[in-house]
Amino acid sequence: MNYEEMYKSKVMTAKEALELIKDKDYIFSAQAAAEPIEIMSNLTHLKNTGVKGAHLNTCLPLRDYPYFHDQEMKGILDHNAWFMSGALRKAYEEKLVSPVPQSSTSILRKTLQRCKYENWRPVVICTVSPMDKRGYMTLSVSAIYERDLINNGAFTIVEVNPNFPRTYGDTLVHISEVEAIVEANHPIPISNLVPYTEKDAVIGKYIADLIDDGSTIQLGIGNIPNAVANELKTKKHLGVHTEMFTETMVDLIKCGAVDNSLKTIDRGYSVCSFTMGSQNLYDFLDNNPSVIFKSCTYTNDPYTIGKLDNFVSINATLEVDLYGQAASETVNGMPWSGTGGQSETVMGAQRSKGGKSILAMHSTYSTKDKNGNEVLHSKIVPYLAKNSAVSTSRNDTDYIVTEYGVAWLRGLNIGQRANELIKIAHPDFREELTRQAEKYKIW
Repeated sequence: MNYEEMYKSKVMTAKEALELIKDKDYIFSAQAAAEPIEIMSNLTHLKNTGVKGAHLNTCLPLRDYPYFHDQEMKGILDHNAWFMSGALRKAYEEKLVSPVPQSSTSILRKTLQRCKYENWRPVVICTVSPMDKRGYMTLSVSAIYERDLINNGAFTIVEVNPNFPRTYGDTLVHISEVEAIVEANHPIPISNLVPYTEKDAVIGKYIADLIDDGSTIQLGIGNIPNAVANELKTKKHLGVHTEMFTETMVDLIKCGAVDNSLKTIDRGYSVCSFTMGSQNLYDFLDNNPSVIFKSCTYTNDPYTIGKLDNFVSINATLEVDLYGQAASETVNGMPWSGTGGQSETVMGAQRSKGGKSILAMHSTYSTKDKNGNEVLHSKIVPYLAKNSAVSTSRNDTDYIVTEYGVAWLRGLNIGQRANELIKIAHPDFREELTRQAEKYKIW
């Protein structure tokens, strides 16, 4: 059978593909923009197939699917989350999803060990670019764990979409590895940049001052990373080694700030695990051999990162206590996002010769009181909120940056750390933080 015939023999509807799911299957959906929208939109069809005790594992899903809020799916397809999104926060309140504590380089191995112990069959559902004449599709915008699942023998269902770019690296999927194909033609998910604030710009300048020419950078998504990237346009010979390849990295490559010429591994290439952004970003990545997609077990591994001289990780956090513990995935103790690669890139940066790890945030946030008046709160606190998840431990925090400056915690005792953090807190809270440090004997 030639590849075209093999392809045609595996094409089916989303509902037909879901009828291949068995009791107790553990289904991994591809991350973010790579999620298979046609398949995900039809998950409630499993109510008609008689399946029981199956599981779905998502990671930053972008859409709000009917399945997420369907109480009748309990016991049919229970939902685990590696990275929360807005839709999943609502589902959490409905008791229909539960976050999985994880580190990105070990969570897949641990979950597969659980699957083996429980006798759950691993299944991967993902979006791929169209097949070439040699029978190869690509995982397109995410290779964070999808290729690893296929390598581990997962039952593979792909959604082929011509609107997704063809990418290089650990993204190839051969037609012989696929059990079912669902064809789709919806637009690729788009995330356009939004203007950042003056406060973001100040933080961006502080961070850019910490980055020397020739450094290799890891940036995330959001206003602060966008501000940082804008400030880096005057730098020279930067490299990219990151979990997420962003729109701003395209700008840095095009302006010449990034050329990857001084990287101590993967020289000449930008390395990432997944991407999400504008059509301009996807067009840049399409058939672009200078950007290599690798599993997060490579990109986020502190051992790998430690081989890169002058590696700088830049991540966002939500709250930092006076010991230096950073809560980056919970808000008032409730799940908000996920650890992602933060803890590992933080550790990897400090293994790197000349490396730096930076956590950035605004110094405050505001809420409304019962009268509708705005109330300002400090994000630098004497202790984390109840039930907060510590994403980066006090043992690993390095640089903390707010719009009021930079606190370098490396090598400091807890009293010195508290003093440095209070200096970059909002002025309205410094006196109270000092009192709280004394009260709780942080000296």
